[in-house]
Amino acid sequence: MKYVDVAVIGGGQSGLATAHALRRQGLEPVILEASEQASGSWPRYYDSLTLFSPAGHSSLPGLPFGGDPDRYPHRDEVVAYLLRYADRLDADIHTGARVREVGTADGIFTLALEDGGRLSARGVVAASGTFGRPCRPVPPGLENSAGTVLHAAEYRAPQPFAGQRVVVVGAGNSAVQIAAELAAHARVTLAARHPARFARQRVLGRDLHWWLKGTGVDVLPVGRFLRTPPTQSVIDDGRYRAAVAAGAPDVRPVFSEIEGMKVTWADGGTEEVDTVVLATGYRPDLDYLRPVGALDPDGRPRHREGVSTTHAGLAHVGPEWQRSLSSNSLRGVGRDAARVAGRLAARLRTH
Repeated sequence: MKYVDVAVIGGGQSGLATAHALRRQGLEPVILEASEQASGSWPRYYDSLTLFSPAGHSSLPGLPFGGDPDRYPHRDEVVAYLLRYADRLDADIHTGARVREVGTADGIFTLALEDGGRLSARGVVAASGTFGRPCRPVPPGLENSAGTVLHAAEYRAPQPFAGQRVVVVGAGNSAVQIAAELAAHARVTLAARHPARFARQRVLGRDLHWWLKGTGVDVLPVGRFLRTPPTQSVIDDGRYRAAVAAGAPDVRPVFSEIEGMKVTWADGGTEEVDTVVLATGYRPDLDYLRPVGALDPDGRPRHREGVSTTHAGLAHVGPEWQRSLSSNSLRGVGRDAARVAGRLAARLRTH
């Protein structure tokens, strides 16, 4: 069985930033990435996705994003950037290495991989994100629907839905962006329990993230005080608010039930729909930690600013609001990774 300093589970932005920080602490991390390349979930996001923050505010430690700092990089640019970062990172990266289960005994962690491989580690950092665990709420009747029901994680492009009647459930960035994109090809309703809230992408000629950084709001360490992460506004350059105002998509309260593919709206009206897209978010993808009791009943990590409160030597990087507003973003994950790596290194030096 291979024995390593620290096993980092996940090779996306959080895992790469963590490995960089661990190297700076003199540790030898091994990254275990489930997919076939060290770019996390980015290759699987929908085709038109761009970053909400400009390139100048979207770098991991040690490597600027490059190019025009005011542009909003496309998904494929982010993938290329992460692959470039991984290539320059002096760390042992194993792709196609999905962790099935983590165990612990006598202060040593044992990781069992789906391919049958095993390794032991003095420390473990869970950096596997949320994309692998889409949240799929089931409104009454939806489990028996006869049409197409998919999560935003499965959505790629609008063309296959041309001419359809589509309902997008949600009110966040992905829900609004997907609904507006689909509305150019189909008749679309954005259905949510609460109306979408919009935040201007640029204020007084500056990107919103310039203001967040300059005021310190981006790094305020308030994550520990939040029992439930607040709903974030839809970052908008004006087109999404305009699309909603024009009725493309139209906006309604979420349907009360669905039978077959006949939707019953809150006002009692009914209609047939072809596709329901659930843009209803994600949950931490951490099932491999259930055997050691490191999660709460809802599957969320028990931690304080990334340091596990259940197991010494276990840490987390990348959870939403781990420490601040920017914790699970390219612009902020490096700060959290450095803090976690420092604390983990101090623990391992004394044990």
